[in-house]
Amino acid sequence: MSTRLRRTGTTAVLPADGRRQNLSLVLQTLRRLGPTSRAQLAREVGVTKVTMSDLVAELMAEGRVRDAGTAEPGRPGKPATLVELDRTGMLTLAVDLSVPARLQAAVVDVTGAVLHREVREAAVDRGSGRGLDPAVVVDLVRTVLAATPDAVLGVGVGTPGLVGPDGTVRTAPNLGWADVRLRDLVAEATGLPVLVLNDSVAATQAELSASPESHDMVLVQVGRGVGCGLVSGGRVVSGAHHAAGEIGHVTVGTDGGERCSCGREGCLETWLSIPRLRAALAAGEDPGAAEGVASVGGHRLAVALAPLVAALDLSEVVLAGPAELLEPLVPVVARSLADRLLPSLDTPLTVRLATTPEDIVLRGAAASVLWDRLGVV
Repeated sequence: MSTRLRRTGTTAVLPADGRRQNLSLVLQTLRRLGPTSRAQLAREVGVTKVTMSDLVAELMAEGRVRDAGTAEPGRPGKPATLVELDRTGMLTLAVDLSVPARLQAAVVDVTGAVLHREVREAAVDRGSGRGLDPAVVVDLVRTVLAATPDAVLGVGVGTPGLVGPDGTVRTAPNLGWADVRLRDLVAEATGLPVLVLNDSVAATQAELSASPESHDMVLVQVGRGVGCGLVSGGRVVSGAHHAAGEIGHVTVGTDGGERCSCGREGCLETWLSIPRLRAALAAGEDPGAAEGVASVGGHRLAVALAPLVAALDLSEVVLAGPAELLEPLVPVVARSLADRLLPSLDTPLTVRLATTPEDIVLRGAAASVLWDRLGVV
C-alpha cells in the first residue's frame, strides 16, 4: 500500500511534504493496528521516538488521535500509554447516486461504519427527457450536514456516468444528466471540499480497502446499469478521458438487443441489470438455465470483460451488488472467460463476489475523501 505515497515528476520534495507523509503513515498504522504505543508507532513508521511524540501531539491537536489508556502489564516497568484514532475527528459525508430512485447520503467514520443516513426518493423520467434535478442532491447533502453535530472532512459523491477531473458529470444517462457541475454545486452549498467520482470507481476504492492484497482486478458494479473499476499494480486506472471501466454502454454481440437509455441497442446493461435479475427471480426462473437472464447476462458480461482481463493481465474479477442475485453469475462469468482467455501459467483467474457489498459506494466515496484529505488508505 505504500506505493500510493510515491511521488512522481520532478517537483522538489520539501520537508513539509515528508512530515505530511509521516502524519499519514501514523494514521494508517493506527487504523491497521488499533490502540498502539508511541514507541511501537515509531518502529512501524521508521522514525525516532521524539519525532513520533511530536507527530502524535500534532494529530491530537487536530482531533485525529486520542489517548486510549495504558497497555496491559507484560513486563517490569511503567505500562506504555496507548493512542488510537479519534473517529469523531475523521468523519466524511458520502453520497450514493447509483440507484436514481433511492439516493443516499451518510456520515461515515474512518472504519467505514455508517453513523447517520438519509434516503431520498427521486423520479427520473428519461422518456420525457426530464433528468434528476441536481438541487435534490444538494438538499440531501444539506439535510445530512444539519443533522451531524461533528465536523466532516469533506464530501464524496459516487455517481453513475462519466465524471471529469473537475467534478463535472459529463454524461449520466440513468440520471438524465449532461455536463452537470456537481462538485461546484455541492461545494458552493456547503463550503466543504468535494470529490465526485464514478460509482463503480467508488465501489472499487471500498473493495481495495477491504482487500488490500488485491492488486490487479476489475470490479463490476451491477445496479440499474453496469460499470466497472480497474486496478492495475494496486492503483485505480482512470484512463485518458477519466472513463476507464465505462462498459455499461459497450455493445456486446451483433444480434441487436433492447434499446438502451443512451439511445443505442444491445448495450451491456440492457442484457444485465439488477431490475432484470429481480424480475427473473420473481418469475421463478432457474438461474442455471442456459437461456436464463443470469446465464445470458453473465455470458455477455464475460464477452465485454475478456479483452480487459487479457490486456491488463488481471488476476481477479469481482462482482458487486446484491449477493443473492449475483451469485448465479459467478460460475457463468468464470466459464465464459475461461473459454475466451489463454489459461494462466501461474494462478488461474478468480471470479468472486465483493468482500463487503453493503454500502459499497458510500464506503468508497468516504475512503476517497480520507485519502484526498489525510492520505489514509
